[in-house]
Amino acid sequence: MIPILKKRKWGCGEVEQLPQAHTALYHWVEMRTKMRIMGFRGTVIKPLNEEAAAELGAELLGEATIFIVGGGCLVLEYWRHQAHQRHKEEEQSAAWDAMRDEVGRVALALEALQAQVQAAPPPGALEELQAQMQEVRAQLCAAGPPPAPQATSTSQKVSSSEEKEPAEA
Repeated sequence: MIPILKKRKWGCGEVEQLPQAHTALYHWVEMRTKMRIMGFRGTVIKPLNEEAAAELGAELLGEATIFIVGGGCLVLEYWRHQAHQRHKEEEQSAAWDAMRDEVGRVALALEALQAQVQAAPPPGALEELQAQMQEVRAQLCAAGPPPAPQATSTSQKVSSSEEKEPAEA
């Protein structure tokens, strides 16, 4: 039970309410603020009667309850959001670690491939072989054209002689 509440007997039984001093202070601050906002300075604020003080205390207690429940909800939502954010960051961290491991494996594979490439014959050897092949071809071409086949058909001879005649004319 809230310690600032006092039990009062009202007609049909005991009713808990805020002490008169708390409601009077709240009333005085509230009224003074309202008067200053409206432009009245230095006016005397009359104290509340017992019934108005009880009503004001109940209203104040209700508003405080709503405020506390709303504040509690905000705090709980903030904690929930922080837990969700922390979980999300852990997942991202795990993903980054997996990516780093994969990059490490790829780097090792790249080093192995680079070692294989360095062990292969240098590209100059390939160019040297191509130059030798060109020299052999040149020597073969200089020796003479390859012998033509001896058996040619008569139709090929006729067509070749026809091609020569228009060229001579």
